[in-house]
Amino acid sequence: MNREALMEATRRQMPERRWRHVLGVVATAEELAARFGGDREQVWLAALLHDYCKAWPVDRMETIIREQGLPAELLEYDKELWHAHVGAWAVREELGIRDEAVLDAIRYHTSGRENMTLLDKIVCLADYMEPGRDFPGVHKIRELANHSLEEALVAGFDSTISFLLEKGKTIFPLTVLARNDLIRTIEKRTQKS
Repeated sequence: MNREALMEATRRQMPERRWRHVLGVVATAEELAARFGGDREQVWLAALLHDYCKAWPVDRMETIIREQGLPAELLEYDKELWHAHVGAWAVREELGIRDEAVLDAIRYHTSGRENMTLLDKIVCLADYMEPGRDFPGVHKIRELANHSLEEALVAGFDSTISFLLEKGKTIFPLTVLARNDLIRTIEKRTQKS
């Protein structure tokens, strides 16, 4: 499928507001790839497809999680997490995307994971800080992204965790593990300098 067909297939999955967000994530991810050396084709593809099924009904996503053997533990946490894993499955099945690095970047763009790849970091961070995002702390995340993907992502995860704590919600364990792993990476880099 060429770029135009992928863009049209993705745009059809969502309302206009979500599509504008996706375009913002693509542009931001491309900037981060240029700054930090990411594979531009993989970055473009993962950023374009990261919210492929975000607008799908939750009952449809729940059915896919159950029937396709996706991590059942997702169902115990906020529904906002579901679209990432379902999206990775959907773009593989519906669009024929087979690049596992791209699928992983889609799968983990919401939660993060331990040992995040450069592609994972770029897509996750672009989702946090694209120009349409406006939440407390987003300016700090954008500033940190000028020099460190890891520091910016820690600030993003901190923001998410604080928000969930304020709302009395559960925190997906993978997000905590991702945050801790990034902090260890930063500490190791600091010790070497």
